[in-house]
Amino acid sequence: MNSKFSHIDSKGKANMVDVSSKSLQLRDAYASGFIRLNSETIALIKENQMKKGDVLTVAEIAGIQGAKKTSELIPLCHPIALTKVEVKTEITENGIIVKSFARCTGQTGVEMEALTAVNIALLTIYDMCKAIDKEMVFENIKLDKKIKHDNL
Repeated sequence: MNSKFSHIDSKGKANMVDVSSKSLQLRDAYASGFIRLNSETIALIKENQMKKGDVLTVAEIAGIQGAKKTSELIPLCHPIALTKVEVKTEITENGIIVKSFARCTGQTGVEMEALTAVNIALLTIYDMCKAIDKEMVFENIKLDKKIKHDNL
């Protein structure tokens, strides 16, 4: 079996792609997601009155930590040397938007790290709010953009 898919070997089994022949490039990725919350939860977060603490700061830090652990969580992801991860949260009238930016200089992309950052931040918000909000919903988790800059 000669596969056109780079993550499948000749026998159809999952395979980590060999990127050793690829050149080093500066790579960026942007991702975002949303968690829908009830108005009581939003008010408590704005007033920093949640029992578990500062929801937004904890979620942003958790997202950064999650990005750094991506290759440990997703089996075929390469461990990459991240040079920057940023996670920002924004309260809206019906929830919280999470946006991430990840950068590396490497032989493979950084989009999985950006997406992991968003998902871990959203899960952290969920964890910190679950005692009072039983109807939280994740929405629109997506890769917004990836950029492969010119070779170094």
